[in-house]
Amino acid sequence: MARQVPPGDFAGSSPVWLRQPDDANALIPVLWSKTARKDDDGVLHVGGVAVPDLVADVNTPAYVLDEEDFRSRARAFREGFAGYDVYYAGKAFLSVAVAKWVAEEGLCLDVCSDGELSVALRAGVDPARIGYHGNNKAPMELRRAIAAGVGRIIVDSFQEIDRIADVAAQLGVVQPVMIRVTAGVEAHTHEFIATAHEDQKFGFSISAGDAFEAAARIVRQPSLDLRGLHSHIGSQIFDTSGWEVAARRVLALHARIAAELEHAMPELDLGGGFGIAYTTQDDPAAPGDLADRITKIVDDECTILDLPRPHLSIEPGRAIVGPAMCTVYTVGTVKQVSLDGGASRTYVSVDGGMSDNIRPALYDADYSCSLVSRRSDAAPVLARVVGKHCESGDIVVKHEFLPGDIAPGDLIAVPGTGAYGRSMASNYNHALRPPVVAVRDGQARVIVRRETEDDLLATDLG
Repeated sequence: MARQVPPGDFAGSSPVWLRQPDDANALIPVLWSKTARKDDDGVLHVGGVAVPDLVADVNTPAYVLDEEDFRSRARAFREGFAGYDVYYAGKAFLSVAVAKWVAEEGLCLDVCSDGELSVALRAGVDPARIGYHGNNKAPMELRRAIAAGVGRIIVDSFQEIDRIADVAAQLGVVQPVMIRVTAGVEAHTHEFIATAHEDQKFGFSISAGDAFEAAARIVRQPSLDLRGLHSHIGSQIFDTSGWEVAARRVLALHARIAAELEHAMPELDLGGGFGIAYTTQDDPAAPGDLADRITKIVDDECTILDLPRPHLSIEPGRAIVGPAMCTVYTVGTVKQVSLDGGASRTYVSVDGGMSDNIRPALYDADYSCSLVSRRSDAAPVLARVVGKHCESGDIVVKHEFLPGDIAPGDLIAVPGTGAYGRSMASNYNHALRPPVVAVRDGQARVIVRRETEDDLLATDLG
């Protein structure tokens, strides 16, 4: 009989950060939403709702969104970054209900498509508190956004400058805009590189002079109001080193525009990218700590450049919704796969996969998971949770310890799926996209329903 793989037993068995738990039933709090807990029977409760009861009504897979967790993280950013404008990045996950929560918690909203704008407007979000991103905004999209009174448009190309100016002039308004710049800094997770990372589709290069030229063109347009610069340096960032380098370069451009174009810009947007804990290797900072460090960086650079500090804004998305959601699956099959050296790995197949969370396949992203429908006294085994799609790369969780008696019919939940799970979900293999169920104070309500076969076939004209 093949032996189960303990961590580090052979090359490639598991990452160094993964440790065998003393109790495979226990939750690691930093990975889960604030109201998530297990009862004595090992059943997961979120927002006071037992997950098995919830999925009995909506089936699996299902996204479970902890409303109180979402709201508390939104408040933490609003309060931690007091004096900033905090824009929730809707691309992480957006629905009408979520857009209402964002507004109710005093945040602004960032959208990057006509569809996201539609959701925001249906939710009743004040258009003046909406920012509009995107590298290829069509004239019709710009007309709708400007007519609606969107508070700022983040300009991403020379052609877009002309488009926005023309539409604004036709509508008889002066449209506030910001310039997205590339500062030559790319930051991801615990690393950043400050060299030539400008070979990308977003923004105007500072070093090549394109960003300054964009500013010069905008200030010549009477229908545009240049409010400031926008810089986004990456995703899943856990330290502020990258922001320090980016701020130095962006504020130097800010000062040059003020001096040479005689245009004082009142704002600066530092983007988002704040990291969350997907696994025990991640150690995110509290919003207040991030705010203190980032504000000091900006203040120090402004002092050197003899600039008044601009009004600052940030755009957290993942950091608010990511930890607030988990995805619940039903186990379908379990098999042992023999590996080199006489070892084996337990493959746990579930009823979802890359159609409801593409990030592991797309970015090699790591996740955690837990058995959530019962308690088990079986010894933990190293497992790989995989989806049901016809792809060998359809992996949900690459490495995790699960109870050795994991079996068909069990429920497992993957935490930290609020960002880009549902928003990047697809109909691959003609899968039906799962519902989003919001939970709070012992109540569950579907805020995005599961797709049906009628939905799937509605656009197929045969």
